[in-house]
Amino acid sequence: MNNYHDYISFLHRLADAAGTPALEGFRASIHVDNKGRADAPADDARRYDPVTDADRGAERVMRDLIEATYPDHGIIGEEYGALNREAEHVWVLDPIDGTRSFIAGVPLWGTLIGLMREGRPTLGMMAQPYIGERFFGDGQKAHYRGPHGEGAIKTRACPDLSDAILFTTTPGLFNAEERPLYDAVEHKVRLARYGTDCYGYCMLAAGQVDLVIEAGLETYDVAALVPIVEGAGGVMTTWTGAPATDGGRIVASGDPALHEQVLRDLALCRS
Repeated sequence: MNNYHDYISFLHRLADAAGTPALEGFRASIHVDNKGRADAPADDARRYDPVTDADRGAERVMRDLIEATYPDHGIIGEEYGALNREAEHVWVLDPIDGTRSFIAGVPLWGTLIGLMREGRPTLGMMAQPYIGERFFGDGQKAHYRGPHGEGAIKTRACPDLSDAILFTTTPGLFNAEERPLYDAVEHKVRLARYGTDCYGYCMLAAGQVDLVIEAGLETYDVAALVPIVEGAGGVMTTWTGAPATDGGRIVASGDPALHEQVLRDLALCRS
């Protein structure tokens, strides 16, 4: 089971498995722990980093399935860390990306499942089991499956920042150095919306919005999304134009010309 179609099928199996514990906890009475940094400033989004039994259960079933099916593959997961991360193939898991939305009962969260080969994201899926939508891609093409049917998705043309729709999860992601640079971009766009987590990147891939700017991300936040965005014709890098694989400060654009413009606007941030 080593070809493209088998791996795509396995992505769906993982999403099916993770969906059960995730939905059992959604809009239910569920205990929430805080993994956040107690020493972070009061206005720092990293001070509160919630995790639930649904997060842990969804990752656990995916890890068990990967270990049983591909015992020579590695795993990087948000809740249970890394296993055999130097393997040629490494699965990257964020069982509930958008846990804040999850615990608030808002369905702007998703299960992120990525496959890296030799350190590069090659396949990715965002599954939203409550709505029943899945977005998946391989860096060359991207697809949607959900209530509106199934088919290829593409980003839309938007070379001018003044015409763009921008998403970010929250301006609280940005530190004192980053926030003015983000604000300068937001002031130039036609419309900005918050609270989207992984959903924002999928809406960009589907041609609904044009730009996502975030910071403080980890590998498990981005590895599944890069093949979707790039497969749909978009660009996803760090603020300095480097590969997005390791997370950090991330910008995704539906139009490559728009991406170059935004990178210039963010160019003062070089650390």
